[in-house]
Amino acid sequence: MKVAALSGGVGGSKMLRGLAALDYIDLTAIVNVGDDETIYGVHVSPDIDTVIYTLANREGPAGWGLAEDSHRVMEALEKFPIDTWFRIGDSDLATSLFRSARLAGGWTLSQVTTAQAAVYGVEVSVLPASDDPVRTEVHVPDEGWMPFQTYFVDRQHRAPVDDVRFIGVEGASPAPGVIDAIRTADVVVIGPSNPPLSIWPILAIDGVAEAVASAGRVVAVSPLFGGRPLKGPADVVMEGLGLPAGTRGVVAAYDGLLDELVIDIADSADQELDLPDVEVRPLPTRMNSAEDAETLAERILRR
Repeated sequence: MKVAALSGGVGGSKMLRGLAALDYIDLTAIVNVGDDETIYGVHVSPDIDTVIYTLANREGPAGWGLAEDSHRVMEALEKFPIDTWFRIGDSDLATSLFRSARLAGGWTLSQVTTAQAAVYGVEVSVLPASDDPVRTEVHVPDEGWMPFQTYFVDRQHRAPVDDVRFIGVEGASPAPGVIDAIRTADVVVIGPSNPPLSIWPILAIDGVAEAVASAGRVVAVSPLFGGRPLKGPADVVMEGLGLPAGTRGVVAAYDGLLDELVIDIADSADQELDLPDVEVRPLPTRMNSAEDAETLAERILRR
C-alpha cells in the first residue's frame, strides 16, 4: 500500500512515526517548509528536523529538537548583544550548519533532506513540500504582518491572528516527487497538524491541492480534543480566520478535500454532525507513545 502523508509540527511527526512502523506500506512524508527561517545566519527547517528526529526516535522531550542535546553555543551566544529568543541545541545547530553550507553550495533542500535522513538512519522518503522558499506570515490585529517564528516562538503564539499568507508561494513549485507521491498513493493522510499554519502552506503550492483532490482516499486526523489542541494555537487561529469551531472547522479548513476525518473518541458525538461527503470516524488519537501512534495508523488504514 502506498501512503503519502502531509505533515507539520509535533502531531504530524508522531503520526508519521506510527505509519512508518507498518511494514506493509510504502510511505512518503511531505513536509511543510513555511516555518523555515534564517536564524543566527543559518537555514533552520523546524518541521523537516522534527519529522526526521521523530522518525529516528531522537526527538527532544517537547517533541522538537534532539533528545539530550547540549546548549553550549547558545550559552556563549547569550554573552553577545544579540536576541536569543530562538533556542537551538548544539547537535541541532550542526544540522542547520550542514543544511546552510550545502544550500550555499548549490544543493536543493530536497537533496539536503535526503542526506539528513540518511545520517539519522531514516529510511522513509522525506520530501520538503517545495525546494523554493515559501514563508508563512500571520497578521495580528493592530500590529500587522509578522514571520511565523516571531509569532510562534518569540511571541509564544499568544496574539490573535486574523489572516495568514505564504510569501513566495506564487513562484514555488512542488519538490521533485511530491505530486507523483500524492497521485500514486492509495491513501493520502493529513496528520493532526495545525491546518492553517502547517498544512495550508503545503496545499498552497502549485498543483498540490489539485493532486490531493484527485486522490482516491484522503484521510485527515483532527488536531482537536473537545475543540482544543493538546498544544499550540490551532483553535485560536482557526477562529481568527473565521472557520467554525471544533470538528466543523477542521472539515472546513480542508475545503472539500477530505473523504474521512478521524476525531478522538472523546468527541464521538461529532460523528452525528451533518458533514456532507465526509465520514467522521472516532478513534483514540492521543499518541502518548510510539505504540499508540502505530495502533492509530493501523486503524486508519485498515478499515
